[in-house]
Amino acid sequence: MEKRGLKVTDVTLRDGHQSLFATRMKTEDMLPIAEKMDSIGFYSVEVWGGATFDVMVRFLNEDPWERIALLKERMPKTKLQMLLRGQNLVGYRNYADDVVEAFVEKAAEYGIEVFRVFDALNDERNFITSFKTIKRCGRHIQGTISYSLTEKRLGGPIFTIEYYVEKAKRIAEMGADSICIKDMAGIISPYDAYELVSALKSETKIPIHLHTHFTSGMGCMSLLKAIEAGVDGIDTAFAPFALRSSHPAIEPFLIALHSTPYDPGFDLERIMEIDEYLESIVPKYLPFADSTKFSVIDVGVLAHQIPGGMISNLVSQLKEAKALNRINEVYREIPETRRDMGYPPLVTPTSQIVGVQAVLNVIAGRYRVVTKETKDYFRGLYGSPPAQVSEEVRAKILKGESPIGVRPADTLEPELPKAREALKGISERMEDLLIYALYPTTGLEFLKRKYGVAT
Repeated sequence: MEKRGLKVTDVTLRDGHQSLFATRMKTEDMLPIAEKMDSIGFYSVEVWGGATFDVMVRFLNEDPWERIALLKERMPKTKLQMLLRGQNLVGYRNYADDVVEAFVEKAAEYGIEVFRVFDALNDERNFITSFKTIKRCGRHIQGTISYSLTEKRLGGPIFTIEYYVEKAKRIAEMGADSICIKDMAGIISPYDAYELVSALKSETKIPIHLHTHFTSGMGCMSLLKAIEAGVDGIDTAFAPFALRSSHPAIEPFLIALHSTPYDPGFDLERIMEIDEYLESIVPKYLPFADSTKFSVIDVGVLAHQIPGGMISNLVSQLKEAKALNRINEVYREIPETRRDMGYPPLVTPTSQIVGVQAVLNVIAGRYRVVTKETKDYFRGLYGSPPAQVSEEVRAKILKGESPIGVRPADTLEPELPKAREALKGISERMEDLLIYALYPTTGLEFLKRKYGVAT
């Protein structure tokens, strides 16, 4: 068999610690292994995006832009990759086009080469501005489909092979350089992975990448079947930051694929050196880990479909509310809330919207307390969901107000002028303007600390 050269993306420095440790890994703990990671031969290393930007500003008191610069300096041979939430960027709502354009331009300038762009509702209208800007910057667009189910296996009324193939075709037509199947909850089964990858390889001309989590225990099997089906790339993490609600570990694949056409040819001994270092820093992050169960897998994910990053955050939120004992009630409520909302894939920001509303439904009664984000969702400000929302719930929440029918960002005025005004006398740097535009409250607090401005 001809050697195919499987591409491997490492996600340890972004999704790995986001899934296991509520995104709390500090830059100072990344830098000691950056040069060794650069020598492995990964296709790309995901280092940014997702929740990292918010957590750095809100909890770690670190400048997100400095993290990329420091890692790029130590990893010149490897493509740096980020996860971009389409029009949501790295925040929790849609931002105006001027913010999207400036953010992508600045990220490309700092060294992000692969932009994995997804939309929580698979509404391709939310890709338009980011795709155009990434293309203008000469960077790689990895158009992404958020993988979801209504049954235990692929099929049912919404999420079929045909649904994903049609989404992939539209993304390719919009200018994507590759396509990623983003299985954030780890629910893609091995044979579904084989069939879906086979269909996408048959119907599209650009490379296909599979991202899955280990949560259900199927991750390694699903990646292996995807490899057999011809997938071009997979995501893995180093063993200490893998498994559980994180990702399949790279190490077993090096043995399983050794001397096959798919062998990536990585140095296992060097990887084990990185593993040893990561093991040494795990204890400082253990307080953020899910301690509610001993099992490494969670078969319940096939029912509640909660993605890895959401699990650790959900546990943290319930601990703060002194309601961790009600987590199983929340797990049962989440599918009901999701059905009311038209079966959105559970990935940021919809995972947070559904998750928080489900918690409120359990604690206060169904829709007696409604978040602003839930109301905006039913107004259509996040996009169009895959299925029809509950008209009864929407009427209760909107109270006669009509939902919008246009691209959500078309309702937004430019936001950078407001950011410039708010930061007058503090900073004129675009990096700082973007921090404020993304998070006006916590971003401003961070910038005041950074520049020593009295509050």
